[in-house]
Amino acid sequence: MPDAIVAEGLAKKYGDVVALDGLDLTVPEGTVFGLLGPNGAGKTTTVRILTTLLKPDAGHATVAGFDVVRDAHRLRAHIGASGQYAAVDDHLTGAENLEMVGRLYHLGVGRAKRRARELLERFDLTEAGDRPVQGYSGGMRRRLDLAGALVANPPVLFLDEPTTGLDPRARAGLWDVISDLVTAGTTVLLTTQYMEEADRLADRIAVVDHGHVIALGTADELKDEVGGDRIELSVTSAADLETVRRTLAPMAAGEIQTDATALQATIPVTGGAVALTRALGHLTAERVTVRDAGLRRPTLDDVFLTLTGHQADQKTKETVR
Repeated sequence: MPDAIVAEGLAKKYGDVVALDGLDLTVPEGTVFGLLGPNGAGKTTTVRILTTLLKPDAGHATVAGFDVVRDAHRLRAHIGASGQYAAVDDHLTGAENLEMVGRLYHLGVGRAKRRARELLERFDLTEAGDRPVQGYSGGMRRRLDLAGALVANPPVLFLDEPTTGLDPRARAGLWDVISDLVTAGTTVLLTTQYMEEADRLADRIAVVDHGHVIALGTADELKDEVGGDRIELSVTSAADLETVRRTLAPMAAGEIQTDATALQATIPVTGGAVALTRALGHLTAERVTVRDAGLRRPTLDDVFLTLTGHQADQKTKETVR
């Protein structure tokens, strides 16, 4: 399968701040590639370079066969992009927004109008298409923004945290749209801080930190890399929570995570159900009251925490752009 995106040794600095430090990526055609990382990891900078909005200080990249620097003008006709905030004009109607994008792509008036109506129907915006966008909900604005990125039928689509701030229903609706696009052959590079989103959509995932890729693979491969199972349990007091940490530390396969507010603990272990039985036996001997306990496989949140040292923050945006 040919590669739609290839980046080698991308580097970018803003003054003394290193945003990218030799980043490498390869994205096969017709797949979803997830780019995960903490705030300031360089995700948005990567997208801006690949979409020709920034020039790298070093390294090179191609998208759809075009060099992002040398062939920037020609490349722009072959990509679409949707960012963290919907780039739509509030004073125009939904149809007028899409028609404007079509004319910027030199589709011509008639073709731009037809394409706008096609996309309004595809994104379930037909009834709202002739209303000013200022009256749209957040989910509707996101769908319109994504529709705008598809006006020229680009073979490669960049989505930079496209569902940030959406409610679960609107987010699930956009996931369905993205899945349909990939089924039809579109290549998608997706940055996100929603681990469930990456798990659901991405064929392969790169975890980025301090400007370079620190882990790469499918969601299952990354979970296997973290290894083991997780015991999750809740107790009745802060004192019991501290006893859990002290008592189960010798059998933990990694750092025990606790939530003092919820009185919950997560303990990485090996041995599955046997380890759970042992843990509960130890806590019973220490007279700890366990309200609830269970065993689960690692999630992408665990991968993120293990690799970057902290959990994904779904409420804040990158500070390094």
